[in-house]
Amino acid sequence: MLKVSNVSKTIEGKIVLDNVNLTLEPGTIAGLVGRNGVGKSTLLRVISGILDPDHGSVTYNETDIHHNPQIKQRMTYVPDSTEILKGYSVKEIVMLYDAIYEHFDVMYFYSLLDRFKLPKNKKLRTFSKGMKALFLMILSFSTKAELIILDEPTNGLDPIVKRNILQFIIEEVSERQLCVLISTHHLEEVEKMADVLIMIKEGRIESTTSIEDAKSSFRKVQVVYKHSLPEKIAHLRNVNILNQTGRVYTLMIKGNIEATLDKINQENPLFIEELPMTLEDIFISSLGGESHVS
Repeated sequence: MLKVSNVSKTIEGKIVLDNVNLTLEPGTIAGLVGRNGVGKSTLLRVISGILDPDHGSVTYNETDIHHNPQIKQRMTYVPDSTEILKGYSVKEIVMLYDAIYEHFDVMYFYSLLDRFKLPKNKKLRTFSKGMKALFLMILSFSTKAELIILDEPTNGLDPIVKRNILQFIIEEVSERQLCVLISTHHLEEVEKMADVLIMIKEGRIESTTSIEDAKSSFRKVQVVYKHSLPEKIAHLRNVNILNQTGRVYTLMIKGNIEATLDKINQENPLFIEELPMTLEDIFISSLGGESHVS
């Protein structure tokens, strides 16, 4: 079990993480989402032991990773940069990882290269950006670590390879009861594969919930009134206007759903319809703004 307890981190005088708490169980795929610059990558680096927290602790199976580095044998981190190791050949990288990780499975690694049709005898610098991203992910899973931390893992992957690698992650988690923490701005991927949605805002965890619970806490409706949206509705704290086209309003309701729908209907709308909802809708409503979704 991964447990982040009261973690804070300041970088160059700016508070990047502010009293972050998080618990993830084995067999879980968790999607970490938030706007640019809110601390996602910093949190992943603290969890993986690259950065030390100013306050708080990170434990894996009750062992503090910053005071007991040997526990890192059971976890791997794949950064969002694909330039790492680019000067080495595949064979050299395998030798390095086999020396570092006691459970690194060389045969499994090469079987995955075959599965995803990656070359075995070239230097990493000759790979495309997407090939590098895929290679680093394969390398990570071949360590047989129990906790896999991925920062923007599908950047540069074409749609077919992306679909295959996401299916691969789901298979690995199911078969080996891994815990996978993924930071991504591709919300549709989180929606398809994640069990847990973690929203981070201004260095704090805004919410940690299952995908199903997150969706059940919101309702998206399109409504039309004779004139403009009534002030009684516009001023409700749990109602967010996602879009307006003339007299047509798209509203997101957060919590207290039935009572809010009653208030909307009491204002005699000309038309009201419930709309399908995505994680992007929840993201915009919870974290604010349509730009810089990440």
